[in-house]
Amino acid sequence: MKLTEGPRVRTSPFYGRSKAAGMTVATVYNRMVLPIATDDPTADYEALTQRVSLWDVGCQRQVQVQGPDALELCQYLSARDLSQLRIGAAKYAPLCDYDGRLINDPVVLRVNEDTVWFSIADSDVLLWIRAISGERGDDVEVSEPDVSPLAVQGPSATDTVAAVFGEWVHELKFFHFRRIHHEGIPLVVCRSGWSKQGGFELFLEDGSKGDQLWDLIWAAGQPHGIRVGAPNNAERIENFLLAWGSDTDAESDPFEAAIGSYVDLGATHDFVGKNALLAKRAEGPTRELKGLLIDGEPLEANPEPVGLQTPNGSYAGQTRAVVYSPRYERNLGLAIVEVPQNLPGTKLQVHTPTGWRPAIVVDLPFDL
Repeated sequence: MKLTEGPRVRTSPFYGRSKAAGMTVATVYNRMVLPIATDDPTADYEALTQRVSLWDVGCQRQVQVQGPDALELCQYLSARDLSQLRIGAAKYAPLCDYDGRLINDPVVLRVNEDTVWFSIADSDVLLWIRAISGERGDDVEVSEPDVSPLAVQGPSATDTVAAVFGEWVHELKFFHFRRIHHEGIPLVVCRSGWSKQGGFELFLEDGSKGDQLWDLIWAAGQPHGIRVGAPNNAERIENFLLAWGSDTDAESDPFEAAIGSYVDLGATHDFVGKNALLAKRAEGPTRELKGLLIDGEPLEANPEPVGLQTPNGSYAGQTRAVVYSPRYERNLGLAIVEVPQNLPGTKLQVHTPTGWRPAIVVDLPFDL
């Protein structure tokens, strides 16, 4: 089956270069093509963890909130306290609905005094924010700007990016950014990215300059062994980076999803879902996202959630993600586990293509 590109499944400004550099596998994310692998997954992983990897993540769309009421609206939308968010800084800021369900987990960037970007995961945040701002009567414009991120990740990412933009890049703190023009290219250089290897996201502000920006980074990365890549499932599970919609389901809340530390219930401001989250915290979870250590030969990633049961066959939850870890040389899983089977050390069974396999519950992140 071939995926057809078009108005409903768009490509990013970097798609052509990414494809030419060796990306052969893709998925759909925010109604855009997301390249996810080459024909050599081992080389993809090694480039990210040992050298530098260049990713087309233009599907990580921005929702721009601009106007006099922008910061006030954004604070109402997010469970994270954004009151101290300064221009040039970013925060991981989960969004919940009025019942406390997690509907997205964006990074919020304060671009200027009256402009905020939500750098979103795979759901329709644009429509959500437009609806709430309309109901509130906020003086804002909510739009999707011409902004497409290009990620540079890995141990040599800083040297690669500094070779293009200058030595000031070394001083840029995590989740801080600078808005610049370079050789006619408008972009935001942010120290961030969906890996634990360090790196940057380059938010291109002119889609016609995609090839130009890609070529600059590609050339600068040659001395460091740069390779085309993508968000890496093995690396992100090893280090537990939440994948909204993959690790979570439609009913997940931040506490269940192991990101409760990013919910500021003690703050004085009101926000969407606050009362529901207060109640959930008081009641305690009935299930939690946990790690699994899974026995047996290396497993391939599961295309959909699979069964999780106790040794006597009772329902214990859902295994949301499975991967063979090059770092730990064993199979790891992420699962929504029912209480009380969520306790570390609990023995469970995971359904695999070759049958049920023994697994042990562990806390996240993995510490083996």
